[in-house]
Amino acid sequence: MSTINGGADDAAWVDGNALAGPLGEIMGTDLTVADLTCAGCRTTRPLATMRVFDRAPGLVARCPGCEAVVLRVVRTAGRALVDLRGALLLSLPMPTA
Repeated sequence: MSTINGGADDAAWVDGNALAGPLGEIMGTDLTVADLTCAGCRTTRPLATMRVFDRAPGLVARCPGCEAVVLRVVRTAGRALVDLRGALLLSLPMPTA
């Protein structure tokens, strides 16, 4: 997992692999291998390439192209909230038989 610091006023971010644990617990599978299509710029990229900001009560993933928020994950007592309204499509590879 890499951390990038843009400037003194910019928040540090980590790559989308930081979502593997939290989303794996919630969904029961590794979503970092999924492709996500950004609603802002319509670009499809692996979820692992998203920029994740983790210095808040939850996780916020932004598109590396247009910086739109594509995913939010927040855990509360007894609940997990996953907001994908910034994504048009989440595409997962399926195992072949």
